[in-house]
Amino acid sequence: MPIVLIILVLIAILLVVTNIRIVPQSDGYVIERLGAYQTTWDVGLHVKIPLIDRVAKRVSLKEKVIDFPPQPVITKDNVTMQIDTVVYFQITDPKLYTYGVDNPMAAIENLTATTLRNIIGELELDETLTSRDIINTKMRSILDEATDPWGIKVNRVEVKNILPPEDIQEAMEKQMRAERERREAILRAEGEKKSSILRAEGQKESAILEAQAQKEAAILNAEAAKEAAIREAEGEAEAILKVQKATAEGLKMLNAAHPSKEVISIKSLEAFAKAADGKATKIIVPSEIQGLAGLATSLSEIVKKEDKEA
Repeated sequence: MPIVLIILVLIAILLVVTNIRIVPQSDGYVIERLGAYQTTWDVGLHVKIPLIDRVAKRVSLKEKVIDFPPQPVITKDNVTMQIDTVVYFQITDPKLYTYGVDNPMAAIENLTATTLRNIIGELELDETLTSRDIINTKMRSILDEATDPWGIKVNRVEVKNILPPEDIQEAMEKQMRAERERREAILRAEGEKKSSILRAEGQKESAILEAQAQKEAAILNAEAAKEAAIREAEGEAEAILKVQKATAEGLKMLNAAHPSKEVISIKSLEAFAKAADGKATKIIVPSEIQGLAGLATSLSEIVKKEDKEA
């Protein structure tokens, strides 16, 4: 009897130990009792009733990432292309995730494909290639609302690749090449324009500086000529003044010496002789000098006559 009791005790301890569960961080355990949902265990130590309770599903509450393969879609202008998407989601309710839908990943993939086709069907090719943010926002909103009953929160949806048909890609490449060539031509033309403007401005500044230099040189030459003329005039004025002073001094000396009439006549005759030595074609002889000249002639004839007689 004691052995049977010990065995029973050991079995009970074994059952208790084997039914102890430790739920790790970021996990949730869905517990069923006799096939019906009982509760959801969060992080910590839990014990289930042996043979009655069971862990129906272990659910990770971490954010997950699913990269779906490319899906064929048709744009509004009837262009077929391949688009693959990446969905970032997180399980917020383990119970709804367990009992809400069968194979949630396949459900999300199909829902993503149909939603993507609906959105792309409203856009043309050019809008599809340039409206990734709009596509991402619409898909996230629709998927989040649709997966809410499944206990799933869609945090973000990203369009990974957009692959148009080969002929469209070739046309786009030609268009891009033409656009690059156009931009290159514009940049080259703008560079040549700026170069011409700078060259013209340089020539203009050079001409202005040259004109200013010539103007300053002309001003300096005029000032130098003016100063030379002033100095020459000052020299002439000073010479005239000195001559006038000398004449005045001579007259003063003559007045002081009380010259005789004969001396004055002789001086007049000498002055007339000096005037006659000039290059003038006409000479007006004063009456006084004419008398003296006649006297001088008579005297010279008398002297010549006496010399012959002798």
